[in-house]
Amino acid sequence: MNLTSATRRFLGRNLTLEDALPTRMPVYVSSVAYLFGAGALMGFALLVITGIIMCLFGPTWYHFSRAGHFVNSMHFWSTQIFFLCLVLHLVTKFLKAAWRDKRWSTWAWGLFSLAVVIFTGLTGFLLQTSWDSQWIAVQAKDAMNAMGIGAFFNTLNTGQVLTLHIAVLPLVAVIFIGIHLFLVRRDGPVKPLPTGTTRPPMLTEPLTGTEAEAQGTGRAKGPDEPTV
Repeated sequence: MNLTSATRRFLGRNLTLEDALPTRMPVYVSSVAYLFGAGALMGFALLVITGIIMCLFGPTWYHFSRAGHFVNSMHFWSTQIFFLCLVLHLVTKFLKAAWRDKRWSTWAWGLFSLAVVIFTGLTGFLLQTSWDSQWIAVQAKDAMNAMGIGAFFNTLNTGQVLTLHIAVLPLVAVIFIGIHLFLVRRDGPVKPLPTGTTRPPMLTEPLTGTEAEAQGTGRAKGPDEPTV
């Protein structure tokens, strides 16, 4: 099987150019509730950029250089912005019941992405090479042992943590987030919840003919309006 041809056919069936690069969007996406996902994505992009820069120059650079300290601080605060927007994105989409209309796969891949980036954030805090990171490593080791994965992941093993943080987990996060974005672009933004219908108030007295007819139309009937 030609992988390139298969990928092209798959994208042609599931994603048009208007889906990938939309020129018109529904009016409800102008709400601030739809901005948190984009904010998390921008924070993630800044994390990748600053992380690559720190990998190129090494830990001594960001510990003993003003420029390195600035990039390291950008990486740290990008993490805070990323997780803040991510939590707000999760809460708003939960309140909108984003799994509706057969969108459960989009919701599921979003949760998978959340799990991966949380673990990536943990490995990042372990690599701060400070007293704070040492304390986190010792406390997290007990948690890993309690979950039964301490034999596979040792928070005190800097080489293992570094490999996971800069090579393995970012790649998995990019793949999962890419699938999530693909599903969002294919299916469009989640629609707001329907407002529903307003139930008529409960009355103890019987309605007159005009009042009963007005209630049947769902609105109050004026005195000069004709009745059928």
